[in-house]
Amino acid sequence: MSEKHTSARISIGNDRFEILVKPDHALDYVLGKKVDLSDILVVDEIFTDAKKGMKASEKKLLVVFGTENVREIAEKILRDGQLQLTTAQRRQLVEQKRRQIVAFISRHCMDPRTKLPHPPKRIEQAMEEVRLSIDPFKESEDQARDVIQALRPILPISMEELRLAVKIPAEYAPRAYGIVKDFARIEREEWQVDGSWVAVVEMPVGLHGPFLERLGRITQGNMQTKTLK
Repeated sequence: MSEKHTSARISIGNDRFEILVKPDHALDYVLGKKVDLSDILVVDEIFTDAKKGMKASEKKLLVVFGTENVREIAEKILRDGQLQLTTAQRRQLVEQKRRQIVAFISRHCMDPRTKLPHPPKRIEQAMEEVRLSIDPFKESEDQARDVIQALRPILPISMEELRLAVKIPAEYAPRAYGIVKDFARIEREEWQVDGSWVAVVEMPVGLHGPFLERLGRITQGNMQTKTLK
């Protein structure tokens, strides 16, 4: 395929179906952006082998997809199939995903010896050393957990969770609420009669210090936290 067009394909049983698409518009569509199919499809055809120009028969399309409508079938291929990325697209997406994975690990993990988060640069160097492949479409959090396992032989790293009870006075609660959500997962919460906010939250141990510091600034120290078992 040229950089001007690529393909998206899907395998159903022993059959494979392909469409020719414009790379950037197709990628936008796959990533959830609103793009009209007319701006994506190079030709209104369904192929069994796009490189060889082999078109799928209408009979086969009807049997497999229940329709001969090219747009409906193309939507299914884009939604459920696999888009063949250009070299530039793959490089860009992999780099974006790599940064997300590094940020996740730095934010959620710590060095068990120091109880402090690993700097992003240290994580990047360790990832380069183990030479992990990154899936540009797989969720960064799911990949990060696999990366953590792969890094453990060369980097002391742990992902321990901490549960806290938090109480914020009414005058600080609206602003503090957003801070808490940025750092932690809220297990349960309740607004009190006096307007104060109480909650039980869970967060990575490595975020505990930065969390207390940030919350302390917002509330001017007028908050209550308690570590739970």
